[in-house]
Amino acid sequence: MEKITLDSFDKRILERLQEDASIGINELAAEIKLTPTPTWRRVQRLEQAGFIRKRVALLDAAKVNVGVTVFVGIKTNQHNQSWLDRFANAVRDIPEVVEVYRMSGDIDYLLRVVVPDIAGYDAVYRRLIKSVELFDVSSSFSMEQLKFTTALPLDYV
Repeated sequence: MEKITLDSFDKRILERLQEDASIGINELAAEIKLTPTPTWRRVQRLEQAGFIRKRVALLDAAKVNVGVTVFVGIKTNQHNQSWLDRFANAVRDIPEVVEVYRMSGDIDYLLRVVVPDIAGYDAVYRRLIKSVELFDVSSSFSMEQLKFTTALPLDYV
């Protein structure tokens, strides 16, 4: 895959598509002040180069009844590939687990879980501990979301 350098048109395309990936090429071209054909070619090039991984619809969590966010810190005393494979498979198979990170510091893994309520989280917890042995689990329920975005900053490209 070729390494490409982004110019101001490319960055404006990416910024706009992060806001609304359903925008039409003609409207996008008008906003960035290019004609549709070169705009379409740039979008295709950005997709082929991997800058655009996929286009999705962002759903309203409350409307699909998963408005409760739980951050789950996990510690393990088993730092081996076999345990990691079992853990990765377990979290992959639980749709309420929407993000998983391996961390440095006091916890080994951080999960973001979305559920309808505490009972929903308890069901997720039970599925998780049934699948893999955990040393310590700490759960924190989000009280309020102050910021949420899927848009990445483009100042570093």
